[in-house]
Amino acid sequence: MSKWVTVWGNATSVAERRPETYARDITLRYPVTCAFGGDALRLHFSNFCGTEPVTLTRVSVASAVSDREITLKDAAVVTFGGSESVTIPAGGELFSDEIPFRVKPKSKISVSIYLKDFTLMRSAVVITGPLSHGFFSLGDRVFDAVLPIEKTRTTSTFYFLTGVDLFTSDQGRCVVCYGDSITAQSWPDYLSLQCMDDPYNKTAVVRRAASGTRVLREYECITYESYGLSGRHRFEREISAVSGADTVIIQQGINDIIHPVGTDVNPFRPMSDLPTAEQLAEGIEYYIDTAKKYGLNVYLGTLLPIYGWRTYAPFREELKNVFNGMLRANKRVAGCIDFDKALRGENTAMFADGFDSGDHLHPSESAYKKMAETAYSIINEK
Repeated sequence: MSKWVTVWGNATSVAERRPETYARDITLRYPVTCAFGGDALRLHFSNFCGTEPVTLTRVSVASAVSDREITLKDAAVVTFGGSESVTIPAGGELFSDEIPFRVKPKSKISVSIYLKDFTLMRSAVVITGPLSHGFFSLGDRVFDAVLPIEKTRTTSTFYFLTGVDLFTSDQGRCVVCYGDSITAQSWPDYLSLQCMDDPYNKTAVVRRAASGTRVLREYECITYESYGLSGRHRFEREISAVSGADTVIIQQGINDIIHPVGTDVNPFRPMSDLPTAEQLAEGIEYYIDTAKKYGLNVYLGTLLPIYGWRTYAPFREELKNVFNGMLRANKRVAGCIDFDKALRGENTAMFADGFDSGDHLHPSESAYKKMAETAYSIINEK
């Protein structure tokens, strides 16, 4: 028996608005590491946050020799209802046709997307990590084995491509990591690498995270629109698009706590946006109810230390700690992954030595590895 399983995926959010919002005659190339093998692929594209239609002129998939280089031996044109080109309406999403394509376990493929005409580059997410980087190159490079170095730049922004599904053994499954910038950074990649260390691995890790996002609120201004959508506008759409998922890890809420500063400081960040711990917990209950509707096991991740962050205040620390206590005590979920306990120091408001990236909010790379180890041990307890 075989089934479709998402082996790679990211959230669709809002790219930062800049004067140079449009692009044309460029190729995007995204290397994708597949946790296990299969016999066919289908690609998921999203223009959910776009306000104009987007036309993908030509798309290919090929085995990757390296991040920059593909082999043309198995390179295939991706079709949409039999056509090489497709237009995704504003707010729309779609899947490609099924593509016969042999994938080996732990191998890397590359998806290349050519945009011929002026394209609104709005539906996108910024992610980082050892498995999360891409390229853009001038011109149509969909079937170039090697991207020309003088016409190519690296990018951490992933436009339009939101998922890669693999037709694989029915033992395959995926774990969804849902959250904000902390989850948009490295720990899901390290979790994926840890899973792939098992020679019999059948677990893929799919990231659904966008920087700046909050559980309860979203910004209605162009200054902060790239901070994305609220949980009620994101969560169900993002988890429902993941094939073969049986588990979701939710780690979100810190932006709800640290963003509000008062309109005298920032007109877009009123203190009225600051939730109570009970209101945040209600938002998490919505996530739990929705995840259970899709048959997912739910793990809640505690919020991390914030002492020293530019908006740190004792009342925020107290709110975070009360909320973390609610997460730890929640009996409706499969478990709590105590990231806070794993990363905090003797002063529990602070990161342990070596675990602070330097901004007192985001973890260091060694801390992200610790988060992955902590999550791996919990979700594999059974």
